[in-house]
Amino acid sequence: MVQPGDKVAVVSPSGGLPEIFPAPYGLGLERLRSFGLEPVEYPTTRKLGTTPADRAADLHAAWSDPSIRAVIATIGGDDQLTVLKHLDPEVFRANPKPFFGFSDNTNLLNFLYFLGLPAYHGGSVMVQFGRGGAMHPDTERSLRAALFTPGDFDLTPAAGWTDHDRDWADPSHLKTEPPLFPGTGWSWHGDSQPVSGRLWGGCLEILDWQLAVGRWMRPVSEYDGILFLETSEEMPSDTEVYRMLRNFGERGLLERFDAVLWGRPKSWALDKQLTSEQSASYVEGQYAAARRALAEYNPSALLITGVDIGHTDPQQILPYGGTGRVDPVAGRITVTY
Repeated sequence: MVQPGDKVAVVSPSGGLPEIFPAPYGLGLERLRSFGLEPVEYPTTRKLGTTPADRAADLHAAWSDPSIRAVIATIGGDDQLTVLKHLDPEVFRANPKPFFGFSDNTNLLNFLYFLGLPAYHGGSVMVQFGRGGAMHPDTERSLRAALFTPGDFDLTPAAGWTDHDRDWADPSHLKTEPPLFPGTGWSWHGDSQPVSGRLWGGCLEILDWQLAVGRWMRPVSEYDGILFLETSEEMPSDTEVYRMLRNFGERGLLERFDAVLWGRPKSWALDKQLTSEQSASYVEGQYAAARRALAEYNPSALLITGVDIGHTDPQQILPYGGTGRVDPVAGRITVTY
């Protein structure tokens, strides 16, 4: 685990958005320092348009430096898949350390899972650490536990949440917290028996790409436990979600898991400003697509929807490849950091 005073690498393996949005990035660095951590940047951290090879070189540098105790992504993107072919697995095996990221960083999370190395789904510098006004308390509690406190951690349904973006070009948005919607709780579908096992998953769209390429994927027979999935700000349709899950099913992968955690879908974006009714319809359509796919490929699986593990606020951290337990009777989701 990380200790206060440790150095942590801050990297941009998908894209250097801090170059054009320095304010939320700077706020995220301040918050990291408030945790007692010393952020260390690399040549591509604040630079757009860098090559996949250069971004891979920064990852190699971060993992090769023994003084770096953890690695945190600035934000996601859409081409981290192209970085993977430049990575040397032996560099990561030689000096394992936890990595934090989500969205496009599912590529690197899955790469580390393949190698059996520690990683955490969630926690980016610009979004979770750089949230306007203050970090969401659920996010902060989860991140502090994942960083500093090994052991069991109970996820909690958010009392207040939002999926509405705030324009980073407006400096006032960094000074105030976003308005929140009332909590909706989790919904449980399926058997009432508890399920425990390893956690694997991430952003559905990125995992679909991983399946298409086939790089750094284990044999299907080696997957089991608890699958967790969430969708991005691109807001795929319910038809697209079902088809991606169908790909999982035809691969024989969907049937391998005893439970599925489904992240609260992002149903509003600056370029897709849905009404509240349209957002509610979008969310239910996505949940229905998940239920349909599981009914066809894994009808005995337990499904929990509305979990705050994705592109919405707050975001709670999952140990990628670590263990979790879901208890339908107690209404409890526990992970082990």
